[in-house]
Amino acid sequence: MNALLHEMWHTWSNGGLVMGAMALLAIVLYASGFRLLRMLHYRGLTRASDGVLRDWVARPSEAPDRIRELIRYTQDEAHSLRDVEGRFREVETMKVSDMDRRIAFLNVLVIAAPLFGLLGTVLGMLLTFKAIGTGGSSTSEIIARGISEALIATQTGMMIAIPGLGLTTVAKRRRHEYVAFLSRLEGITLRHLRPEFRGEMTQFITRRDAGYAGPRQPPALVKQ
Repeated sequence: MNALLHEMWHTWSNGGLVMGAMALLAIVLYASGFRLLRMLHYRGLTRASDGVLRDWVARPSEAPDRIRELIRYTQDEAHSLRDVEGRFREVETMKVSDMDRRIAFLNVLVIAAPLFGLLGTVLGMLLTFKAIGTGGSSTSEIIARGISEALIATQTGMMIAIPGLGLTTVAKRRRHEYVAFLSRLEGITLRHLRPEFRGEMTQFITRRDAGYAGPRQPPALVKQ
């Protein structure tokens, strides 16, 4: 174990100046990625059958906490089906847009990792060419160090980026599952409430005109 750690430290220390920046990049990348995956963990809820969703919509008190907040937000003090649709649009705009921003940030970090590796490659090759041009007794040692920096930096950048790409792919898939779940829940909710609003005007009623006193913000569907 000690030998492995010593070898890892030796390799890391020979990577040049960009290794510190890549270490910081890796910490931010993986911390942001795993936090995003935890926030998007709806697998047991988004895959619920239509029958289960109908039961939750009809009896919100029996729904899981995170879904109960969403159902109550979209139903409480609703004056028309258009009002319900508007609240689903609010949830989608607020929560899905936040997911997209986080995924975009993760993409930037993934792209930055191999670019830092490329920067390390350039710096290592510059050191190599400088040693060749200068000459002297230590030329071979400096050339070896420059080539080592170039190769290690490139390898490290790829090793950081590839798992990050996997995290981003999983996050995107869960984001699409959540959007599809919102669409299913909206359709089931509208079908459930349609008899209640039968014969009434379904044009959109503003909350100010309707005296709406419900929650001002969509429920916290994404864990912070």
